[in-house]
Amino acid sequence: MIKFTLRIPDDLHDRITVQAATDRRSLNSEMLHLLEVALTTVSTETPDRLDGDSATPDPLRGKPHSPTA
Repeated sequence: MIKFTLRIPDDLHDRITVQAATDRRSLNSEMLHLLEVALTTVSTETPDRLDGDSATPDPLRGKPHSPTA
């Protein structure tokens, strides 16, 4: 299992903590559950990509980088 540090806003931490208590889960278990649910929802609702792979989303598209002068 991978261990990593995640910074989240205080209000989001509070919401997850309350939800974990409501669901009688540890904070870690609640976050894992929420991630699994979110990823399942995304993979079933995401339309097929151009390459035909619907399980992985297309990369984010933002403004192109400004040319350096």
